[in-house]
Amino acid sequence: MDFTLLFSVMIVGFAAQMIDGSLGMGYGVISNSFLLMLGIPPALTSSSVHLSKMFTNGAAGLSHIRFGNVDKRLLIRLIPTGVLGGIIGALVLSALPHGVARPFVAVYLFIAGLLIIRKAIRRRQAVELADATINTEKKLFPLGALGGFLDAIGGGGWGPVVTSTLIIRGNNPRLSIGSGSVAEFFVSVAIFATFSSRFSLAEQGTVILGLIIGGVLAAPLSAYLCGRLPVRPSLVAVGLLIMGVSIGML
Repeated sequence: MDFTLLFSVMIVGFAAQMIDGSLGMGYGVISNSFLLMLGIPPALTSSSVHLSKMFTNGAAGLSHIRFGNVDKRLLIRLIPTGVLGGIIGALVLSALPHGVARPFVAVYLFIAGLLIIRKAIRRRQAVELADATINTEKKLFPLGALGGFLDAIGGGGWGPVVTSTLIIRGNNPRLSIGSGSVAEFFVSVAIFATFSSRFSLAEQGTVILGLIIGGVLAAPLSAYLCGRLPVRPSLVAVGLLIMGVSIGML
């Protein structure tokens, strides 16, 4: 086992989960960008990230439940369509040749970075975090499907698409982040199951282990910090980082 690589990936996983668990987005696109920089093909990268997300989202989800950051009504509306969109996205990415998939994913990550920055600029905080309620309108169904599809294609995207949209619509940021994290666990399971039926991840064991260890260690602290960090500067920094990595891939 390459312990230098393991330690490096652990740091990436820890930092990515700290951002994701506290701000509602970032783990997938940050981890995916790092693995693509190592030269791993997009489909293997997305599959590796989603395997690690099964553990990190599981740990983060339990922490969010413990801290009361979850709304059950929101989960019922997001999970089914998110899972469906994720499966379709994984099938599409698996069918694309590596030479086609890499620039496609790079463009997607660049757009995701722009989206995160745009969401940060337009973001509206709820007036009272403790009393604000979750909006459960029917538009959540297509939102979940789109989020799941893009999450599979780019190794991440659920947070920038789903969580940030919920917040911008005026929903409680804390409940949006916590509920989105729990829903993303089920989406990650579906995406990984779809990828694993097509190829093996045995060669990516060190990378996956590093992401899991780093992410799980950060999950409780990131859930505690949910809604407590300066959101706009943090999201702008994440968006610029992702855009820089995507430009380097082109």
